Amino acid sequence: MNKRKAEFIRFVAIGGINTLNYYLIYMLFHHLWNTGYGVSHVVAFTLSMIASFFLNSYFTFKVKPTLRKFLQFPLTQVVNFTVTTVCIYLLVEQLNVSTTLAPLFAIFIAVPATFIVTSKILKREQSTI
Repeated sequence: MNKRKAEFIRFVAIGGINTLNYYLIYMLFHHLWNTGYGVSHVVAFTLSMIASFFLNSYFTFKVKPTLRKFLQFPLTQVVNFTVTTVCIYLLVEQLNVSTTLAPLFAIFIAVPATFIVTSKILKREQSTI
């Protein structure tokens, strides 16, 4: 198996963990604490993104996490956040999908693009200044 394919498989596995993490936080805020679905999405996304940085650094791409990469990592999630946010909105407001299921559909739509961008940021060699 080539390296890129192995990384993608690990990315999907870690993505499953991140998805579970995101969804549990989302459900906690949205259903248990009666927070709106938009705010619940943003809070869950932010917290799971932090976990994602460390899991993807250590297990998916096997690189050392650095402060610089940590600060750049949110850039890798711009595509993910944009796609999932738009999808959740469209699914809930236009297609009447439940606010419980919409985030799950949205996440799977964003996975391939997120893999490419995450790989580029985390595997980038640090330049010497």
